[in-house]
Amino acid sequence: MSIRHGLLALLEQGPRYGSQLRTEFESRTGATWPLNVGQVYTTLSRLERDGMVAPDGDDDAGHPLYAITDAGREELRQWFERPVDRTSPPRDELAIKLAMAVGTPGVDIQAVIQAQRHATLKAMQDYTRLKAQALVAVESGSGDLQDDPGGRDDVAWLLVLEQLIFQTEAEARWLDHSESRLVRLSATAKRGATPPPAEPAPRPARSGAARASRR
Repeated sequence: MSIRHGLLALLEQGPRYGSQLRTEFESRTGATWPLNVGQVYTTLSRLERDGMVAPDGDDDAGHPLYAITDAGREELRQWFERPVDRTSPPRDELAIKLAMAVGTPGVDIQAVIQAQRHATLKAMQDYTRLKAQALVAVESGSGDLQDDPGGRDDVAWLLVLEQLIFQTEAEARWLDHSESRLVRLSATAKRGATPPPAEPAPRPARSGAARASRR
């Protein structure tokens, strides 16, 4: 997850201070990826070091403000234009868990899959319920995403929810596929371990007298 670029996108709308950026980031993403103030200020320090943000005085309450620079705007523009790199996918705990469960003594991988499927389907139901609520909020808004900050947050949260729903649907399909794959492999292994059927005994050759009696 790019906190760096998320903060730049928020600063593009005007100067912000650290806890304000955290609140707006979580509002935009529905707190799916919560931040703490330490993360925000650490990221701001790195952005300032790289010339992408600069201090911009204090607000009326004395909070130190940060503003995006031209270099930050260029970095943000490139980020929006650049596809997300999939050549180095992030580590997925579930995939690692199933990979490690294969062949680990004492682990019932079928039980692991069943437990995860139950949790995945529950998450899908929760996301679907939240999506219904988000749709109500979006449809009751003005539809002007430029002048309606609340509407922007509602639409952003809806998009995040739909992505999470698609992810859980894909995860459920992958779990079904993994279970079927393991069942097939187990059946193949059992067939391979079964001794082959015995060859039929050769029929004894008839004697000359027996052949003559059949004539």
